[in-house]
Amino acid sequence: MESNTMAKEMAVRHHLLPGSPRRRTAHNLSSSSLRKSSDASLLHKVPCAALRSLLANLNDVLLTTRLFLLFPAVLLAIAATYLHFGQVWVFVLSLIGLVPLAERLSFLTEQIAFYTGPTVGGLLNATFGNVTEVIIALLALREGKIEVVKCSLLGSILSNLLLVLGTSLFLAGIANLRAHQPYDTKQAHVNTALLMLAVEDDDDDDLVIAQDDEPVLGFSSAMIWLALMTLLTALLSGYVVSTIEAASESWELSVSFISIILLPIVGNAAEHAGAVIFALKNKLDITLGVSLGSATQISMFVVPVSVIVAWTMGIPMDLDFNLLETGSLFLAILVTAFTLQEGESHYLKGLILVLCYAVISVCFFVIRRRSAGGTDGVHHLDVIV
Repeated sequence: MESNTMAKEMAVRHHLLPGSPRRRTAHNLSSSSLRKSSDASLLHKVPCAALRSLLANLNDVLLTTRLFLLFPAVLLAIAATYLHFGQVWVFVLSLIGLVPLAERLSFLTEQIAFYTGPTVGGLLNATFGNVTEVIIALLALREGKIEVVKCSLLGSILSNLLLVLGTSLFLAGIANLRAHQPYDTKQAHVNTALLMLAVEDDDDDDLVIAQDDEPVLGFSSAMIWLALMTLLTALLSGYVVSTIEAASESWELSVSFISIILLPIVGNAAEHAGAVIFALKNKLDITLGVSLGSATQISMFVVPVSVIVAWTMGIPMDLDFNLLETGSLFLAILVTAFTLQEGESHYLKGLILVLCYAVISVCFFVIRRRSAGGTDGVHHLDVIV
């Protein structure tokens, strides 16, 4: 009760109570579509107040998401590592475990924004919105796997532009076949242009949430959970980086294919599902904000951070992509820009984007870039940390 009272007092300071609507980013709105209310009636029967408060906190963090059934994968991944179940099992379980962790990070940054205000909250959201990609890139850099870094970042951009947006527009077109499906062309044009220029514009005039939204966690509780979820994300990301080559050999897939296609799809599954859900509700501006905004954030934030960290670690990292990678990126941006220029969606537009992603995926599947040392395109460097 005391934490809720404090939350409301802080919310008043930042004008977040009814009468003054608070803004969310598209990333927050996408993740919120996966949240659900949890029945806490049984908690009132717990006699001990301290235990009741603890269980209520666990309920708010772990059970108020539709992805709560995937949380056991986090523990199973850790157990598989220490019990030596095999690196492929560790890789698969770690990927699955990253899905609910990414959604909960968005939830926790949103809770903290109630107390810090929109400026700091927006900064936290921009940072933790792509924390999985950042951590995987940093850990891969630490192990000298430059190709994994470049391919995973490229794959995230391609996945957001083609797969997420294409699937959303296609399903929205089928679900709303006889309805008008408009979207803001300004947002689409700005983001596709900024993908070329690596400059981002935040135009979220329509992203105003309900006025009766209030925090469910106290500030200290949200910060502790955020630190814990970040540590778990870092741990599982480390497992993914260290076992990706074992998975590549077991599945007979190139590391470049796994990095460009598989990692982005699984790592951003929660955000992607949210984008599709809003598209089905014919809220295409939010869908565009999620897909285009995430691609732009990666190009302007995650990529520069990776280059800076590589430079500080003395790793000669360049972003010179080969012909297939450069052509795929250019094609994705070009097709997306032309598809979104009219301001009204149709299921055929989504189908075009999905087919484009399928063609690119097949190209990376067929072309296996194996180095002379048999490292399957993963260039290892001796890094002194």
